[in-house]
Amino acid sequence: MSIQARFRVDRQDFALDVDLIIPNKGVTVVFGPSGCGKTTLLRSISGLERCPDGFLKVGDSVWQDDKHFIAPHKRPLGYVFQEASLFAHLNVKANLEYGMKRVPVSAQKVSLERAIELLGIGALLERRADQLSGGERQRVSIARALAVSPELLLMDEPLSSLNLERKQEIMLYLQSLHNELDIPIIYVSHSLGEVARLADHMVLLDNGKVRATGDVTELFSRLDLPIAQSDKAAAFIQATIVEHDEEFGLTYLDFAGGRLSVIRQDMQIGATVRLRIVARDVSLTLERQTGTSILNAFPVVVEEIISEGVSQLMIRLMANGVPILCRTSLKSATLLDLKPGKRVFAQVKTVALLS
Repeated sequence: MSIQARFRVDRQDFALDVDLIIPNKGVTVVFGPSGCGKTTLLRSISGLERCPDGFLKVGDSVWQDDKHFIAPHKRPLGYVFQEASLFAHLNVKANLEYGMKRVPVSAQKVSLERAIELLGIGALLERRADQLSGGERQRVSIARALAVSPELLLMDEPLSSLNLERKQEIMLYLQSLHNELDIPIIYVSHSLGEVARLADHMVLLDNGKVRATGDVTELFSRLDLPIAQSDKAAAFIQATIVEHDEEFGLTYLDFAGGRLSVIRQDMQIGATVRLRIVARDVSLTLERQTGTSILNAFPVVVEEIISEGVSQLMIRLMANGVPILCRTSLKSATLLDLKPGKRVFAQVKTVALLS
């Protein structure tokens, strides 16, 4: 099952021209700089931006083609805007119930009680919307979008107006939605951190056009894309928790390329998590080292090398099919005689647990 979207929006100083097929499951993040067309794409999907020649099919249902156009208020979707659009004169419970009025009981996929539980807003129900903090308002806004039992949830930079502490708070709830609900989410962002923690699939927009689309792990490690050339270049790994080492306060995780260790995590054996390995934290050696403080090391094969200025290189490595990035100096690469196909060992200074 997929979501197929084809839109062209022409304005005096901007044009959106996209033709997309994305999964009808998980979280698809639409990523790109400000002004690249992310919000316009989301508004086109919702029907708020009318594209006369547009096409939109969600699963088996055509929402727009050259013969018919389902009005925005009739589309089975939830929309979370950058600023929480709540009715200030109503309390939280009334705001939530307002969104449910157009949903028949037989069509409800997410009960009001479940939405309240998922967003942790049970204690806020009697408060008026204008008495809530920014983070609380956004949690209520997300719960209201869920309460309409959408077939598709659209989120337009829902964390952009919040401070760092509130962003971290909301992010935990968003990860919970990702893990517990079977509702596809299209999430607009220009934050690599949000992409890293939430995305399964990614659409990279640039100047109104799709630069690339695909699995987030693959796109982050593609050396022809700007993400892998930034200061925050990193690779993502799906790993499974296999052991807790109480003596040394560590947790061990297995992935296709080997075993990694992180600081002791309070998570069950068998849990699947996402890890981030930043390119600048990876070093290479011709042989597995023993006299070193670095615990995480595994065999890799050099797949691709690109230059970054006159003295730096970015290297894409493969650890038994899992892409890893390494930023190193031209001198180091020369001394190691690095080239595609060469087998070496990757040493990872820091591994970050994202979920």
